[in-house]
Amino acid sequence: MGHAGMAATAVRYLRSVGAPTATGPVEVLPRPRPQLRAVGDDERAPLDAREFRRVLGNFATGVTVVTAPAAEGEPGSAPAGFACQSFSSLSLDPPLVSFMVARTSTTWPRIARAGVFCVNVLGADQGALCRAFAVSGADKFAGVVHDPAPVTGSPRLAGVPAWIDCTIQAVHTGGDHLIVVGRVDALGATDDDAPLLFHRGKFGTFAT
Repeated sequence: MGHAGMAATAVRYLRSVGAPTATGPVEVLPRPRPQLRAVGDDERAPLDAREFRRVLGNFATGVTVVTAPAAEGEPGSAPAGFACQSFSSLSLDPPLVSFMVARTSTTWPRIARAGVFCVNVLGADQGALCRAFAVSGADKFAGVVHDPAPVTGSPRLAGVPAWIDCTIQAVHTGGDHLIVVGRVDALGATDDDAPLLFHRGKFGTFAT
């Protein structure tokens, strides 16, 4: 299935959950009302949300920026991107990766419509870049140097230690998040840059 087919699959998914799928210019979608939730009260375990975050924050992760190209045929449309720490390798054969995104994300529908994405693995000195892509509603690409990834054309950010160019393979629900699976079309790495880490709500670096 080509990029167009994967984009169509993603659009069908968006329609199934009631998200807009118009082919006109993509507008920044409003955030759902605060009381909107992905799961019912009867599905929640008796856990304090703050304690959940505190304990899970002890698991150090890498930091990425997931990007997608501007919509084709839409003058003035811009590429999409967001900071993401919930990225992981999923399968070697076939080569698959995954990331998780909140169902309230205003960036995800634009990535879904594109049907493709590039995972930019951030280096130790790119904390400011991560913060820029974590801001909602801003022009995240202002002043950011990038070029198109070789297969999908998704933005590949300058200076990242590694990048993974992908086509959306599947989307699964996971509570208040979505689990996005991508088929790897191309990838590359410098192999000599230290990674940016996230631990207990703070950025850090790897020390030997």
